Amino acid sequence: MEGGNYKEIFVFVLGTTPQIITETIYALSQKKPPVYPDSIYIITTKTGRDRVYETLIKKDILTNLTKEYKLPEIPINDDSFVLIRDHEGNELDDIRDKKANEATGNLITEFIKNLTTDMSSRLHCSIAGGRKTMSFYLGAALELFGRPWDKLYHILVSPEFESNPYFFYKPKKERLIETRLTDGTIKKISTNNAVIDLAELPFIRLSNKLILQKKDFQSLIEEGQREIDTATLQLDLKINLSDRTIYIGDTLIEMVPVQLMIYTALLRQKIVHCIRPERKYCLDCTDCFRMVGELAEKKVCEEMAQDYKKIYHGNALRAEEFLQKWNKALSPGDIVRQNISKINRSLKEQLQDTALLPYYTITNIKKYGGTRYGLKVEKKKIRIE
Repeated sequence: MEGGNYKEIFVFVLGTTPQIITETIYALSQKKPPVYPDSIYIITTKTGRDRVYETLIKKDILTNLTKEYKLPEIPINDDSFVLIRDHEGNELDDIRDKKANEATGNLITEFIKNLTTDMSSRLHCSIAGGRKTMSFYLGAALELFGRPWDKLYHILVSPEFESNPYFFYKPKKERLIETRLTDGTIKKISTNNAVIDLAELPFIRLSNKLILQKKDFQSLIEEGQREIDTATLQLDLKINLSDRTIYIGDTLIEMVPVQLMIYTALLRQKIVHCIRPERKYCLDCTDCFRMVGELAEKKVCEEMAQDYKKIYHGNALRAEEFLQKWNKALSPGDIVRQNISKINRSLKEQLQDTALLPYYTITNIKKYGGTRYGLKVEKKKIRIE
């Protein structure tokens, strides 16, 4: 355990080259200070597991590595293997089709997610030994859930020793092993010439930036993308009624009082009267959109009157005046529609980034036999004071 601070957990993805396990253990043991595994997990197929048993264990390669370099016992046992299975729970011999590929991604992602819940552990993940898709999934899972102290590696071995069936780590004493050259001839080479480099790979850590709830890989990626899009594209929308200010990001938007009141009323439908509070994201949901007639209902009118009062610094007479005029109006709907047009025109004039307009202008849709109005900005981006 390096520095005595963490439980060191080694995680491998493995196809059919168990050499990467011993090569990585060897390379980490040669670091200063050395890193020794407290636990080892090997994500692989049934074929990969059998290959590890046939070579590293039955041929005592792990034992020899431990003795030769005086390493702590290497903890590989039946519990070390995380086997890829199909949707029916059957162990897979290989990853050959789309379903097997999806199962692999889901397994790796869920496994890494669970490991990272133990804050006393540090992961050392190697992408060197698996199929390319396995390596991709491991790297992606670490980006989604990896902590600042977790590590991702690739092992680099001299070409003539890479995947050589007789080479598993660089021995202290020279050995001559056979290798097949590109022309097919057999040649003996010295292990003294072997170079094993451990490349630590940088990766973007999103675990403390995103809140992810999904389980399968595809859904996690979609959820993560939505979080990123919301964070980077949609800006915070802050309304201070008493100051008569609207800020979209750092941009100040000016509106006359009645327009500010109507704009605020439609925003409240998202954050106060959302009928799907269990949904984390609004996305394309328009269930909070309202017909203009609904804005004339008593409860909504009273809310608008209170907002109007705040706009005029707590002047109750202004609120009463608003209610009287609103209730006496022959067509409150026409007043709303006219002001919606003015609000949108004002936003288009003042908000320079046209990519933001679809989120902050008032949108209308045809739904349930009428026209409904609302905004597409995410509800968690809205703050009304």
